[in-house]
Amino acid sequence: MKNYYVALRIEPTASQKEITKAYRKLAFQYHPDRNQANPLATYKMREINEAYAVLSDQSKRKEYDLPRGYNLVPKFKKGSKVKVNSHSKTMYYDHEGVVDKEPVKGTFRFWYDVKFVSGNISNMGRFAEEELSDAMG
Repeated sequence: MKNYYVALRIEPTASQKEITKAYRKLAFQYHPDRNQANPLATYKMREINEAYAVLSDQSKRKEYDLPRGYNLVPKFKKGSKVKVNSHSKTMYYDHEGVVDKEPVKGTFRFWYDVKFVSGNISNMGRFAEEELSDAMG
């Protein structure tokens, strides 16, 4: 499995600016016009182009990072007011609640225990991060 961060010689926490800077530096170094007799340079150029194509695009980078656990930080904390998105397949869709505990990190996402209160009755539900949005915004 290719590691695009290694190919560009950067950390997974690199900013977009750092990614572009690293790509330009390596592209200059390995460009085929500068290394016509070196087949390794052509291979390296393809590798860094592929890495840059993925890491410079926010949605492709997120897709690449998730299975590897890179840049995975919880969107909500304990006590956050959240709303269950209308596309959720639970009875709680469009309801607002409060994150009851610190989120639990799964392989590809965070899971949240959300407490819902209606009058004197309270219920709990567990939701994946993509099922929740900020109730304040």
